[in-house]
Amino acid sequence: MANSTVGVFDIVGDVGTKRIPGKTSYDAEKQSYLMTGSGNNLWGTEDEFHFAATRMKGDFILTVRAAFRGKGKNPHRKWGIMFRQGLDGNSIYADAAIHGDGLTSLQYREEKGGETLEVKAGLTAPDFVQLERAGKSVVMRAAKNGEALVETGRVSIDFKDDIFVGLFVCSHEIDTAETAVFDNFRLDVPAAAGIDGNTVTSPSRLEVVEVATGCRTVIHATKDHIEAPNWSRDGKFLLYNREGRIYRFPLDTKKPELLDTGKVRGNNNDHGISFDGKTLALSSFTEQAGRKAGSQIYTVGIEGGEPVKVTDQAPSYWHGWSPDGKTLVYCAERDGNFDVWSIPARGGKETRLTTDPGLDDGPEYSPDGKFVYFNSTRTGQMKIWRMKPDGSGQEQVSFGDCNDWFAHLSPDGKRMLYVSYPLTVPAASHPHNQRVMIREQDVKSGKVTVVAHLYGGQGSMNVPSWSPDGRYAAFVSYTYGNPEQ
Repeated sequence: MANSTVGVFDIVGDVGTKRIPGKTSYDAEKQSYLMTGSGNNLWGTEDEFHFAATRMKGDFILTVRAAFRGKGKNPHRKWGIMFRQGLDGNSIYADAAIHGDGLTSLQYREEKGGETLEVKAGLTAPDFVQLERAGKSVVMRAAKNGEALVETGRVSIDFKDDIFVGLFVCSHEIDTAETAVFDNFRLDVPAAAGIDGNTVTSPSRLEVVEVATGCRTVIHATKDHIEAPNWSRDGKFLLYNREGRIYRFPLDTKKPELLDTGKVRGNNNDHGISFDGKTLALSSFTEQAGRKAGSQIYTVGIEGGEPVKVTDQAPSYWHGWSPDGKTLVYCAERDGNFDVWSIPARGGKETRLTTDPGLDDGPEYSPDGKFVYFNSTRTGQMKIWRMKPDGSGQEQVSFGDCNDWFAHLSPDGKRMLYVSYPLTVPAASHPHNQRVMIREQDVKSGKVTVVAHLYGGQGSMNVPSWSPDGRYAAFVSYTYGNPEQ
């Protein structure tokens, strides 16, 4: 094996004896890996394959999408992701292996030189695979494009702490090489037990996803904790919040710039740009004499300046502009209950739009102004609902076995994106540090597809984040490891 940096991997080479040397290259623009490997097999008591790896300790999650190039020679050729104790051919290991004929399995060797065992998956030929190390447990998950990851195998392996992790290709033929393309690779380090993400925040990746294809690109990686990107109406920059301040992220220079918000410096992840692109709404913690302290809503010109306070009561969390720019909708707690409210953008009397005793949150106007979409726990799960701007005609529009938060309508109003939590997370909670999905739903048909699998949650996509042309969306993913990976 050679010490050679290719993308995030610093160890690239062949395991075992091969007649055809393998190779791995990295496309920095597409953030994808092209891997060619041969090898008699990855099975039994001895392995031969091509490997691109790095060393990791503790718990972590690897996720990737891949596919073979070409028809191939042997139906048992394999691509996948692997945890491996050593680089010798008979090492202890576990992998998520996808065979050329579609067979999908969690393969593993419990002791050095021992036989390989496997847990076969119930699905075949997935596009995405995920392998998680959680203590001694190794968990495999898999999914086809547009579908949710499902657990396909779980075993216990007594790895020593420091192991090799990465991507592999095995041709199952010593005189033939096979090639696979890997994209959307993420190496996530989850929070340790007891870390809630508020007191110990995580490093961040600012990402853009092409909604139709699911191809993701990291455009900014930082050890700082950032949240909630908005996409400007002219498509030239993003806005996000960090440590109470708003930052402008130009998409040409990719260098963050602090946006002046005057004395308003307690900004949270509920902010967004008016439909005409001229004004920014902010939610910011405010101390005020004679009134409850908490988040209040402000507006400021898109170039920055001293914001103008819109609301008088706290807490109030902005979520949506009306298309004509005259009205704001927001989530507010009044008399012990969180509901959806509206208020003139210049301030004035607020109007309550929902009255359900559960949590109603995340209101956002459709681009035609006919509906306000919001999320509500009134069914026992958090689901997306919509209503007319006066609060009438409330109807549920998302269904299924997830808790859905923060619907964002595409510029043409035909699709929406939202963040989906597993049902293991309480319906009224949207915490950090979770395995979540960004899902797209067709507004008319209700068809739902998964756009991205990520480690994130709170702060990932709280606010409108579609590109003006409706092709892309921006979000933030998190890791307690190196955000560059």
